[in-house]
Amino acid sequence: MKLLSVIVPCYNEEDNVVDFYDELMKCGPFFTDNNIELEVCYIDDGSTDGTTDEVKKLIHQDSRVRLVSFTRNFGKEAAIYAGLEKAVGDYLVLMDADLQDPPALLPEMFSLLENGYDSVATRRVNRKGEPAIRSFFARLFYKMMKKISNAEIVDGARDYRLMTRRMADAILTMKEYNRFTKGIYGWVGFKTKWLEYKNVERRKGESKWSFWKLFVYSLDGIMAFSTVPLAISSFMGVIFCLAAFVFILFIIIRKMLFGDPTSGWPSLVCIILLVSGVQLFCIGIIGQYLAKTYMEVKKRPIYLVKEEM
Repeated sequence: MKLLSVIVPCYNEEDNVVDFYDELMKCGPFFTDNNIELEVCYIDDGSTDGTTDEVKKLIHQDSRVRLVSFTRNFGKEAAIYAGLEKAVGDYLVLMDADLQDPPALLPEMFSLLENGYDSVATRRVNRKGEPAIRSFFARLFYKMMKKISNAEIVDGARDYRLMTRRMADAILTMKEYNRFTKGIYGWVGFKTKWLEYKNVERRKGESKWSFWKLFVYSLDGIMAFSTVPLAISSFMGVIFCLAAFVFILFIIIRKMLFGDPTSGWPSLVCIILLVSGVQLFCIGIIGQYLAKTYMEVKKRPIYLVKEEM
């Protein structure tokens, strides 16, 4: 028999823990017919509600349920890494507890995996229920990543992914502190089949991802898998140096031909402000990369465990 590890990152999902388990168990006949054993690993990312208590209740009911609880909130990326590291299955699947990743897709995902793929990934074909502004910037981010990154990052991709043990082990070799799992999937390679489905809204509760958190997360993704922003800042520096040189020649020639009129100071102030703004922008880009490097060289653990059952 093969063992499937279901990895469920949780942060304040008290209302969804049992609902997710119940929905997953509806796939029980499929697992039994295909000789698949099951373990359900809830990764509690420092929840401040009763998420841990709800998981413990399930553990008393079903020995296949496991709990890994963090000392604080380390973020979903750390929870995903911990789940891959703690799970022992021959197959592993990442799923959100809010039921936006429908367990009913698992039979189809398994059938695709048996056709020679190393992973079956899911992507949403629509963004029903999301604010329009968030959907717009999400699509813009994916378009940008396609142009500036070598890693395969698909528009609408979810973390909901079924993979083999060897792919999970490959992901675990990447121990970087600043993690962007969607990019890591593409970077490690392996043969992947994409499964499309219509967006499913949360069963209960509200999303923990605010617009600002998503914006910061997108910056992490860009800096983790592309150095194009650094190239852009260098290119802008060269362009403005050339422009400054041409402008100096223009001033010298005008001085020699027409003297030194005092007019023109407003345009000069505008130019100074523009160049200063570009300089600060480029320094900010370099600072962001330097900050990521600073965090990496500290070699801090990706997560710390408070309790494990």
